[in-house]
Amino acid sequence: MGMCLPCFGGTAEDVVPTPDPETRRRQLAEAAEKRQKETNYRGVKNPEAVEKKKKKQEEIEKQAMTTSTSGGGGLRWQVG
Repeated sequence: MGMCLPCFGGTAEDVVPTPDPETRRRQLAEAAEKRQKETNYRGVKNPEAVEKKKKKQEEIEKQAMTTSTSGGGGLRWQVG
């Protein structure tokens, strides 16, 4: 019925050893990450360019946040 165990006529060398749980967990995490990347970049011809643009936009937003919270910016005129 498709079972490949040594007690059913196969040799012990035919049995594929199961990786330890930590290795298996790492392999599953890598596979999930790969699927997620493929899903995110479906239809994109140059994913590296998209990633660079995204990082640059995040940096611009971060600078804008630090500028706006650090003192309001701009000049203040005092009439007197």
